[in-house]
Amino acid sequence: MKKVALIPARYAATRFPAKLMQTLGNKSVIRHTYDNTVATGLFDQVFVVTDSDIIFDEIVNNGGEAVMSQKEHRTGSDRIAEAVAGIDVDIVVNVQGDEPFVQKAPLEKLLQVFEGEAGQKVHVASLMQVLKRQSLINDPNYVKVVVDKQMNALYFSRSVVPYPRNKDLLINYYEHIGVYAFRKEVLAEFATWPISNLESAENIECLRYLENGVSIRMITTEYMGVEIDMPEDLQKAEALLAEQKVQ
Repeated sequence: MKKVALIPARYAATRFPAKLMQTLGNKSVIRHTYDNTVATGLFDQVFVVTDSDIIFDEIVNNGGEAVMSQKEHRTGSDRIAEAVAGIDVDIVVNVQGDEPFVQKAPLEKLLQVFEGEAGQKVHVASLMQVLKRQSLINDPNYVKVVVDKQMNALYFSRSVVPYPRNKDLLINYYEHIGVYAFRKEVLAEFATWPISNLESAENIECLRYLENGVSIRMITTEYMGVEIDMPEDLQKAEALLAEQKVQ
C-alpha cells in the first residue's frame, strides 16, 4: 500500500491565530510537526497542505514539501481531500499541524489496522487516549469518544459521554486525538457530503462519517504530547521539549 501523510495547516486559527508559526524551541510548531512526521519513516511522502503563503514558504524554504490549498474549507479533512485528489495513494493519514510531538508508534498502529483480510473492511481509523483528570473530562475543548466492543466509534462529543448516572461504575473516558487515516476513496466521498447536523452542533468533523454510515476504527495510544490550541499550550510544549532534551 502506498501511504502518504498530509498535514492541514491554517494560518488564521480562531482561538490562537498564527499558532503554527509560533517558535517552539528552535523552530516553528509546524516544522516540528512536519519533521517529526517525516522522521517516522512510515510514509512514501509527507506534505503540508495550507492556505497560507507564510506556512508554505516556512516548509519549502526548509527543505520540506507543501501544497497550496485552492479553496476555503470548513475542516482539515476537506482540505486534504482536495490536495490528495491527484495523488496516487492508497492510505492517507491526516496529521494535525498543531501536534508537534508526533511519534512513530501510534501512527504505525494506526496504519496496521488497514492490513490483511480484516483490514479490508476498515475505511477510516483514528487515535484516542485515556482521560484521567476530571477537569479535562469536563472540558469541552477535549473531544470525548465512546466505542463499541470492536473498537468502532459510537459517538464523539464535547460533552461528558457516557454520562455517569451510575456512580458505582468505573468508566474509562477517552479523548479523541485528531489524527486520522483514510482510504483515499472514502476521503473523496467525505468531501462531497454536506456538513451534517451533528457535525454542526458539536463542531466535530468526524461525525460526518458516522452520520453517513461509515465506521471509524479507534486505536488506543499513550500520551501524544501537547496539542497547541491556546497560548498557554505553547508554554506546556516548551516544558515538555525541555524535558525530552534532558532525558
